[in-house]
Amino acid sequence: MSIRSTIITRFAFAAILFCGATGQGLATDNVQLQKQLSAEVQPLLREHCLDCHSGAEPEAGLSLEHFDTPKAFLKGRRVWEKAVEKMQLGEMPPRESNQMPDSQRKFLADWITSTIEDFECGLTPNPGQVTLRRLNAAEYQNTVRDLVGVDYQPAENFPADDVGYGFDNIGDVLTLPPLLMEKYVLAAEEISRQAIQTPAPDKLFEANYSGGQLQVKDSKPSGSADLTLASVNDAFFQEQIPWAGLYQLTITASGDQAGNEPCKMLVSVDGKPVKEFLVKNDRKQPEEFKLPLKLKAGNRLITMRFTNDFYVAKSGDTQQQDRNLHIHYVSLTGTQPSGNKLEASQLTASHKAIFFVQPKTAADVPKVTRSVIERLASRGYRRPVDNDDLQRLTDLSLGLQAEGESLESSVQVALQAILISPKFLFRVEPPQATKGFDAYRDLDEFELATRLSYFLWSSMPDDQLLALAWSKKLRTGETLSQQIKRMLADPRANAFVDNFAGQWLTLRKLESFKPDPTLFPKWNDQINRLAYFETMNFFRGVMRDDLSLLRLLDADFTYLNEQLAEYYGIPNVKGKEFRKVSLAGTNRSGLLTQASILAVTSNPTRTSPVKRGKWILDNLLATPPPPAPPGVPELKEKGQLAGTLRQRLEQHRVDPACASCHKLMDPLGFALENFDATGQWRTQDDGQAIDASGELPDGTVVNGVAQLRQTLLTRNKEQFVRCVSEKMLTYALGRGLEYYDKCAVDKMIAEVAKNDYKFSTLVMEIVKSDPFQKKGEREIE
Repeated sequence: MSIRSTIITRFAFAAILFCGATGQGLATDNVQLQKQLSAEVQPLLREHCLDCHSGAEPEAGLSLEHFDTPKAFLKGRRVWEKAVEKMQLGEMPPRESNQMPDSQRKFLADWITSTIEDFECGLTPNPGQVTLRRLNAAEYQNTVRDLVGVDYQPAENFPADDVGYGFDNIGDVLTLPPLLMEKYVLAAEEISRQAIQTPAPDKLFEANYSGGQLQVKDSKPSGSADLTLASVNDAFFQEQIPWAGLYQLTITASGDQAGNEPCKMLVSVDGKPVKEFLVKNDRKQPEEFKLPLKLKAGNRLITMRFTNDFYVAKSGDTQQQDRNLHIHYVSLTGTQPSGNKLEASQLTASHKAIFFVQPKTAADVPKVTRSVIERLASRGYRRPVDNDDLQRLTDLSLGLQAEGESLESSVQVALQAILISPKFLFRVEPPQATKGFDAYRDLDEFELATRLSYFLWSSMPDDQLLALAWSKKLRTGETLSQQIKRMLADPRANAFVDNFAGQWLTLRKLESFKPDPTLFPKWNDQINRLAYFETMNFFRGVMRDDLSLLRLLDADFTYLNEQLAEYYGIPNVKGKEFRKVSLAGTNRSGLLTQASILAVTSNPTRTSPVKRGKWILDNLLATPPPPAPPGVPELKEKGQLAGTLRQRLEQHRVDPACASCHKLMDPLGFALENFDATGQWRTQDDGQAIDASGELPDGTVVNGVAQLRQTLLTRNKEQFVRCVSEKMLTYALGRGLEYYDKCAVDKMIAEVAKNDYKFSTLVMEIVKSDPFQKKGEREIE
């Protein structure tokens, strides 16, 4: 199907189509489309569709009789896209109805598709909008690793990420519950400690006394909160001082004032006066009096003497006057610098990378602090940190240094702030002012670098991508294509294999597959893991060697080690390491014959043609069957229904509510019946010969996996490539696809077909597409 090159802006289209304005080119097309609709399309619909889909009670509640203008087809695009899928699969018209010749089927599908595309694929396509996306667990782990060199694995502690459209990187479902935010805060502390080494901490000394705990000459400590000295007297304490050095004595005191001078308090050390304080405040407003002391190591006596008692008794009209000193609290603190420095030979690689510059003098420390934080924040935020954020982070670090923290420990705290910032935890693409009627904008180069790196690496852009973004050269010439090739060849692209292929092929379900050990004794946890590795290595091989996407279906090779090869019955494979193995002369070829796929589409006690057929429709053809109607029972097991599995399914399908779905799924699934529930080849089941035949809705008969594979590669090739393209684009964008994405998908499929369906071509076309390169700023009407 071709896309007509209609040169129409979306604004012009909206004005012409919906507001009645006239434009010669489009008006002419509309007239021609209307003539074609009346003369050719509607007669086909009346002959093959309207018998069922019209009237008061149309089949499936779908009436097609009101689609009498091209505009009506455009408004009902969702209905007609489904209809085209069913026509191409041969499901519609139903086999029992008047069949449509292939030429008419193709004409009708092409006309419907092109009518919609004429308007949807103009010069101003809708690139869609992506919800602000939180990093999922895998992206968070990889980003932390690439930012600070720490392999922090949050999966065990973080809440599980929700899944949308088959993937766990979809912005709409990646919420941030309070529990996860708490986990992020704890993780930031742990990561910063692992990433940055700090000098050994200083030794601290601290002694604290309430006033009532002090000793008083000729009396015992009162034990109360405060101590009152009502006459000239000494309050004192003794402490074993661990090292000679500078300490600070802090006395919280107040006084009952009387006479012509305030209370006086003399502080002495080992009987030698040091300083006298004037305690002018009253008892209701205690104050702190601080005194630095140089103390020698050993047992030291600290004394506070009330030196100026004053008392006048009440006499006649004269009020009593009584000067007293109140001591509320005393503390003595000291710090001994550790003297330990970080030796260069003992520093970790992550520490050295973070502190890429070192201060030569004390005066250099603020500048170095800012430089280190600027690089950390810019890389963590995947774009240049703005001045306000940088100043806040720098002030935080310098403030801690002023309180005695080392450069390294202060940067640890700044790193924690970066790791819990929304600019780190989310992939932020802020809206920008648009001009005129534009509803979208090109991503800036930092946003493009970020989308590219999370697509192929599930991680942040590396220094090379960021440098290209800084210099605005990422889109220049062949640079983008060169970067894609580099990234696909990089070991970090293994994350793409694990996260895209693992979810597209539903292999994450394999971990929970526990077949009955009495029925399948050769399957165990080790085979389970090896089966997963086979498929991951196979997909990786197709990607690394830049093979055709079609090889995913018919490759005559796979990747095995000795144990899995023995499980398959393939000889001459030795050793634990996986290597490329020829499948020539075996019954295996491509994904459909790999144990991982066959296992996740089976039940614990038997195969499931229904699950296997549904898996093919969902994941290889992107034409999922409708959900089962409410109340439809599960297939009864042996003993409840008589006969073989095929016979039991045929009895199950007698129910009309079951038949419509099963006629789509069962023939595909039965073609794989020679493989048991754990992927081993068999020719019999319960002593009965395997019947692997089935008839597809369009009348095509397939018998066994070889014919199924051939059918997929001939009749359904475009659907398979479209399915892979749509799944990969969904993963790349982090959102579900909409009707307006079809134009971009059609364009990339056309380019992929022209380049022999090469894997790298699909990746490049996704990255170069409008949905990937642009961002919707507002919804296009």
